[in-house]
Amino acid sequence: MADRLTQLQEAVNQLGEYFCSSVGVLQGAPEPAQQNGENPTDGTTREPGSEPTVPSSAENAALFASLISRTAQDIDVLIESLPSQAYTPKKQVESLQRLQSENQLAAEKLRKAVEKGEVLLEKIREALKEICDSQFGIENDTPPR
Repeated sequence: MADRLTQLQEAVNQLGEYFCSSVGVLQGAPEPAQQNGENPTDGTTREPGSEPTVPSSAENAALFASLISRTAQDIDVLIESLPSQAYTPKKQVESLQRLQSENQLAAEKLRKAVEKGEVLLEKIREALKEICDSQFGIENDTPPR
């Protein structure tokens, strides 16, 4: 996945291609004028309600308008996702220092919690050992049957 600046550059290039293509298509393929349903290019007639097989200039215009507007919206989203100018390197360093101090405090709390846990674990092991020793002592004190 490309970074946001590369995506923005690609979107702007795509928008330029759409503009150039739309101008070229619209200038290069004017729709011929029709009189009484007759096709001026080959003299054939078609029904007034039938659709031509080649997209008309209006269809091309609508297609390119849709592509251009969608790409412009994508560009707006990409621009909004860029970091603001208010986020300067100085503020970034301050933020990193604050995060570093918070991280050190959290690490200290974690170390203390681990130490307490180790002390409790040792007490539990000692209690289990005493229980086992007393159980073995009880079993050894009972007379055999």
